Amino acid sequence: MRAVSEQDIRTSFINCSKGEAKRLPLPRDLGERRWEDLDFLGWRDLSAPDRSYIVTEQRGELVGITLRFPSQQRGFLHRSMCSVCLTTHPGSGVSLMTARKRGQAGREGNSVGIYLCTDLDCSLYVRGRKTAAPGGRFEESLTVEQQIERTRDKLSAFLDTLSA
Repeated sequence: MRAVSEQDIRTSFINCSKGEAKRLPLPRDLGERRWEDLDFLGWRDLSAPDRSYIVTEQRGELVGITLRFPSQQRGFLHRSMCSVCLTTHPGSGVSLMTARKRGQAGREGNSVGIYLCTDLDCSLYVRGRKTAAPGGRFEESLTVEQQIERTRDKLSAFLDTLSA
């Protein structure tokens, strides 16, 4: 992913109002990010623990979405798999996150959900830059580059459902 500015991020959101995008908190470490290791910029809202945000490039354009997830998480013994990077985590390491749809459908309350790594570090898990709990990444026959492409495709497919 290419490095993005605060203004780029705020103007990229497709499923919230311009006013909401202007007020949402941004990560403070944008200048320190290793952009070449990211397929998307993902962060949690520390002031609202049930909110997260993702900004990524799709078809040459920057696209941002707001996400919500339940504050009550599953027990530690349960394992779940992220739908984007296919990493498994125990307990609350994977969350069902929902995104309001675009346009009129979103204003009517329609949303779409996806299971994602709660920390939104999918890019780092795929590249081996961050390790999940033991057994969190299965050995695959795909190359890392192919896994990265699959991760991007899965996120892009999810973004497409927000417009459908």
